[in-house]
Formats: sequence, C-alpha cells, structure tokens
Amino acid sequence: MSRACELTGKTVLYGNNVSHANNKTRRRFLPNLCNVTLISEVLQQSYRLRISANALRSVEHRGGLDGFLVKADDKELSQRARLLKRQIVKKKAEQESEKKAEQAA
Repeated sequence: MSRACELTGKTVLYGNNVSHANNKTRRRFLPNLCNVTLISEVLQQSYRLRISANALRSVEHRGGLDGFLVKADDKELSQRARLLKRQIVKKKAEQESEKKAEQAA
C-alpha cells in the first residue's frame, strides 16, 4: 500500500529537521492518510478509499464523491479513482438521456 492519496495524489515529501544550532537532519513529511468509505450517489454503491484528510474536506465541499471526481483532473487521480470517475460520468450520461426521452414522450 503506497503512501499516496488516491484522489489528490499527495505523496511523501522530504526535507530537513533544523535545530537551534542550525544542524540539519533528513526527515520525511508523511501525508495524513485515512481509510474512508465514501458513497457514490449516482452508482448507489460504497467505495473504500485511502485519502488524505485534506481530500476528505474537498470531497465534502464539492458535495460528495461524485461531484469531486467529475471536477477532478485525471492526472491527480489513482487508477482506481479514474475507473470510478469513468463509471460515474457514463451513468450520469445515461440518466440524462433517459430524462430527455421521458420529456420528449
């Protein structure tokens, strides 16, 4: 399991601890990753993802997993999240075409 957020792509950063005497020792800055179960309203299914706390706030801000993934850039998403995004977009398009067919009839 990699130390990377599946939705935002945040990974481990490297830097230095700097003492008062300006001694530098290497360290790692780990992302604040959480195992979270998010529900897709379009697909009506729950998905378990390993995302950062910042990504969880962004998901809630954009109105849920579906809203976040539709607006998200594919470059930042993990392979699993990209597949999920494609499924959501496809299902939304099907639902919209069904609504148009009902309105026309």
